[in-house]
Amino acid sequence: MSKTKGNGNIIAIITMIFLFGMIAFVTNLAAPVGNIWKMQPQIAGSNALGMMGNMMNFLAYLFMGIPAGNMLTKYGYKKTALIAIAVGFVGVFVQFLSGVVSSFPMNFITYLLGAFISGFSVCMLNTVVNPMLTLLGGGGKKGNQYVQIGGTFNSLMGTLTPMLVGALIGALVAGKTVISDVNPVLFIAMGIFAAAFIILSFIKIEDPEQVADAAHAESPWKFRHFVYGVIAIFVYVGVEVGIPGTLNFYLADPANPAGMLDPSTAAAIAGFVAGTYWFLMLIGRFVSSVISGKVSSKAQLTFCSAVALILVLVAIFAPAANKVNMPAFTGSSFEMVNVPLSALLLVLCGLCTSVMWGAIFNLAVEGLGSATNKASGLFMTMVVGGGILPLVQNYVADQTTYMVSYIVPALGLAYILFFALIGSKVVKK
Repeated sequence: MSKTKGNGNIIAIITMIFLFGMIAFVTNLAAPVGNIWKMQPQIAGSNALGMMGNMMNFLAYLFMGIPAGNMLTKYGYKKTALIAIAVGFVGVFVQFLSGVVSSFPMNFITYLLGAFISGFSVCMLNTVVNPMLTLLGGGGKKGNQYVQIGGTFNSLMGTLTPMLVGALIGALVAGKTVISDVNPVLFIAMGIFAAAFIILSFIKIEDPEQVADAAHAESPWKFRHFVYGVIAIFVYVGVEVGIPGTLNFYLADPANPAGMLDPSTAAAIAGFVAGTYWFLMLIGRFVSSVISGKVSSKAQLTFCSAVALILVLVAIFAPAANKVNMPAFTGSSFEMVNVPLSALLLVLCGLCTSVMWGAIFNLAVEGLGSATNKASGLFMTMVVGGGILPLVQNYVADQTTYMVSYIVPALGLAYILFFALIGSKVVKK
């Protein structure tokens, strides 16, 4: 696939950035909605089961990653995006139907099916927007810059989603708070998909030059740095999702031994604090989009993974009695709320994780040439880490404590630091 000049199709760039935002909107429904499901009497507060919607969303990547890459080659960027948008509408609609089905476990199964279908959509969208933005930027630093700009809008949508869901939930009451309480968010999501489908139908997007004979394209597995990069993407998405998702559960849990929040407003505050993590990702990605033309992906990834690792380790060992004030929405107004210091430290990780997706992707596909298309599909398959690692983390939380469970993202950040320092060196086997 040849490089496309960075000052090419502006409409295509704007469209891809818009689709980048849709990925976060749908994906970030899972953790706050999981707060509702874990409070159902039949689930009895299980964090692992509460995270199952997130797991199903990301599990779809395992099945759709490579087929999505093949679709990109066969049908092109526009048709693949349109199919993804249509599938996304169906997925959110099925989640809405879970609020119509009144009996358990059918309502929970319906919800998980909807999350799984939505996962197919965001997988296909991810397959489209990342290589497209990289190619529109001509690869290298400029390509990473465009990915970071798209990531900024992605973080904006990721910020708003848990905040909005938390505000709609308000107080979590076992057996009374149900998924239909967040129907407005589901209606917004379906509206976004419908509008995007109509708009994209009328926009002309020129596909970048494809490999003439895909059968003779090199295998990306021949490149050692790509292998390390695939593992890094698996780990990174798990870290990115696990940090705020588990934090949301921690702060919203009525049985939380720290007892730092009023149960009547805990869900709203937890959603806002978790949303602040995504807001800091927005800021970080915006800054990265400005500096990426001058600062290498390796330098950004090294610095940010090291700082994030330190923040998580301090959060794990910080006493719950150490409190700080943070601005939050309580369901009716904005005010300063008292939360554990560990919550603030984990939120600050958003600044660090903000640059990691684009940097890892950029470093891992460097020098792949004709193998780039296959590499993109394999990358999407490994995004399943966003379902597996948070599930593991919340299982650990069920067996120990919320803070002890953060050893899972700490180990992940240590690996990402290794990739930045050593594993990203371009080496062909």
